[in-house]
Amino acid sequence: MNVKNKYSILIEGGDSVNRAIFCDRDGVINDNTKHVNKPEDLVIYDAAKKGLQKAYQAGYDLFVVTNQGGIELGFLKEEDLEEIHKKMREELAPYCKIKAIKYCPDFHRKTGCRKPEPGMILELAKEYQIDLSKSWMIGDMDTDIEAGIRAGCKTAKIGKENPKADINAQNLLEIVEQILRME
Repeated sequence: MNVKNKYSILIEGGDSVNRAIFCDRDGVINDNTKHVNKPEDLVIYDAAKKGLQKAYQAGYDLFVVTNQGGIELGFLKEEDLEEIHKKMREELAPYCKIKAIKYCPDFHRKTGCRKPEPGMILELAKEYQIDLSKSWMIGDMDTDIEAGIRAGCKTAKIGKENPKADINAQNLLEIVEQILRME
């Protein structure tokens, strides 16, 4: 293997294998004290902006993986979710680039995408050549941590401590700073 740069590796065939941070959305990137069902409900944490910026500058590919069962339950339309994610990307643009956003619209259906299932992470890893062993799943729910573990990522929990997580902290900036110190 030839080293392409500090954060990706060239493997046979010229494909690069990158490291990534997969973030849950609600409670990690944005305030979720009330459901985010329209763009004006989206309030991004300052610590999330700064944390994502540091991770992006350190060479991590950034992804959002979010359960959005409100779609199946009828509280949210996919068109509204697209507008919410458009606003999120616009507000985060001065800080970082979100490579992709994957969401699971299911609540009751068992399709393998709703966390704690690792489906969203695994699909993104395959599509973007992500080395999951060098990547992180960051969430505020135990289901996020479980999804990351099942996918083969390191994990970080925001809020109430989870003993299975590799890192526990109070916000995304604290998590990213710990990740960068571990390198």
